[in-house]
Amino acid sequence: MAAEARLEDFPLRTYDKLRYADTDKQGHVNNAVYSTFYETGRVEFIEKAREAGGAEAENSEFVIAQITVQYLRETHWPANVDIGSRVKRIGNTSLVVEQGLFVDGELKSRAESVVVQIDTETRKPAPFRGAMRAFLETLVVTDPSATGPAGSGAPEGGE
Repeated sequence: MAAEARLEDFPLRTYDKLRYADTDKQGHVNNAVYSTFYETGRVEFIEKAREAGGAEAENSEFVIAQITVQYLRETHWPANVDIGSRVKRIGNTSLVVEQGLFVDGELKSRAESVVVQIDTETRKPAPFRGAMRAFLETLVVTDPSATGPAGSGAPEGGE
């Protein structure tokens, strides 16, 4: 996300509520809580992908191989957090999910996750096919200036 991202730049959006218990000794939201917010966005993202995949997705599930989080600005309670998600890259068996956390329209944090689809029986990476791949392709970032955290490699499983 070279340019300052906006929530509207993410095709999939959800929200969560900050709790007083999310704050730390300094009075801002604890960094560990950000991972919970990103999980909220990823779970909804994955459920939509599984629905789109239909029968193709029945014997598969998604696992996280890597997550990189950047903390850009402090976040304070009380507030609602908006979570935006989109696909940065799709490989054969994995993809890079790019996410942003926003409070009142201000980008507070961003993350990239490498998510791998695995076969539920063999527990090995399984390729994206048909309707699942088509759905994921609709969420790919097409703006080359909208790149995420530095140091992100290609998705596992190759392209």
